[in-house]
Amino acid sequence: MSFGLKTRKALLPDADAIHALIRSYAGEGLLLPRSLAEIYENVRDFTVVESRGEIIGCGALHLYGMHLAEVRSIAVAPHAQKRGAGRRLITALLKEARQHHIAQVCLFTRSPQYFARLGFVAVPHQSLPDKIFKDCQSCPMFHKCDEVGMVYAGVLTPKLADAAVAKPAFPIFPNTVRG
Repeated sequence: MSFGLKTRKALLPDADAIHALIRSYAGEGLLLPRSLAEIYENVRDFTVVESRGEIIGCGALHLYGMHLAEVRSIAVAPHAQKRGAGRRLITALLKEARQHHIAQVCLFTRSPQYFARLGFVAVPHQSLPDKIFKDCQSCPMFHKCDEVGMVYAGVLTPKLADAAVAKPAFPIFPNTVRG
């Protein structure tokens, strides 16, 4: 249930709240850490979800070019989970990708079943060379990555989520011209 939730693009004053959300999950090893300076520099990539004026969720859309964008740093405060904030973030970030005419949206996650319910399917890491070259090579987990690479394929039902995680695919947004 998403009553009382507001989704919007992040503003510079939101950086501390975004940093706190990411830091809490990075401390558990669930997200890659992001410095406050990095969030300030990239705040325009972020979308936030608010409840009664409190930022309860955040996520970013990182653009590699018209061919690829990555959904990253998805975090929802523990006390605010199961209210639709994560789905709202993904929906907003996918809408933003469409506005930019992005052909494919990817993400890397340790929660593939959740993202499969939102329309993502698993792909081999090698199928996303821009992501690997730009970001993964400097990651301390590069040679022992435990994240699942996924790309957006459209809305799936919960029954299809397990199959989507198991079967790699290479979809693009419908009606998108590749350059």
